[in-house]
Formats: sequence, structure tokens, C-alpha cells
Amino acid sequence: MSNNKILIIDDEKMNIMALAQFLKPEFEIIIAADGQSGIEAAEKHIPDLILLDIIMPDISGFEVISKLKDSKLTSKIPVIFVTGLTSSDNEEKGLSLGAADYITKPFNKFIVKKRVETQFKLLEYEHLIENLKKQP
Repeated sequence: MSNNKILIIDDEKMNIMALAQFLKPEFEIIIAADGQSGIEAAEKHIPDLILLDIIMPDISGFEVISKLKDSKLTSKIPVIFVTGLTSSDNEEKGLSLGAADYITKPFNKFIVKKRVETQFKLLEYEHLIENLKKQP
């Protein structure tokens, strides 16, 4: 699993550091401190997974995921919201915009890691199915 890339998009340094610290041993971490640079990093690096905050100063995570899902380059990248917004309305909005999962802050490291691992398992199965379809 060591070459799987995760892009963390969050304007709070402490959140980025906390997430990167416990994910770094297993995954390559790319970081972006705002929505616009997050979109640019996603298009440049094509990560396997994106962890995205919703409340950011330039553009919201909701706008970011909409732009990512509208782009051919990034539309298939799973996105997990990691946010302080705890209402079910926000969770519903995030999932309806195409998020694969929704985790509220303060986050539990074990839960984040397990949900990240689940997304990578799903990607693995997806690749396996695609390869099987290509066989004669």
C-alpha cells in the first residue's frame, strides 16, 4: 500500500499535521492549505484519495468537490470530508455531491485510518473488476 497517494485539503495546519502524522507511514501525503490549491494539486498529482475540509476561507469544500467531480481528470477520485460541520444536513449535502464518506472533527485516528483503508480496498476491487472486464 505504500505508494498510494492521499491529498489532504484543509486550511488548519494542526489538522493537516495530525492527519499526515498517522497516515504518513503507510501513504504518500500531499497537502494543500486552501480549496483552490487543493484543486490544482489534485489535477497535478492525481491522488488515490482526497481528505477534504468544508469550511475554508477561499472556496468551501462543497465547491471544491463539485469542481473535482466536474473534471475528467479528478472525477473518479474518492473524497472523504473531514469537517467540523456535524449536522446531518451538511453530511447529506456532502454525500449527495459525491463524497465517499463524511467524518466529523474532532476525528478519531483509528476511525479515519479504517475509513481510508476501506476506500483503498474499494479502489482495489474496482481495478480488479476493470481488469476482469478487459479479459477475453
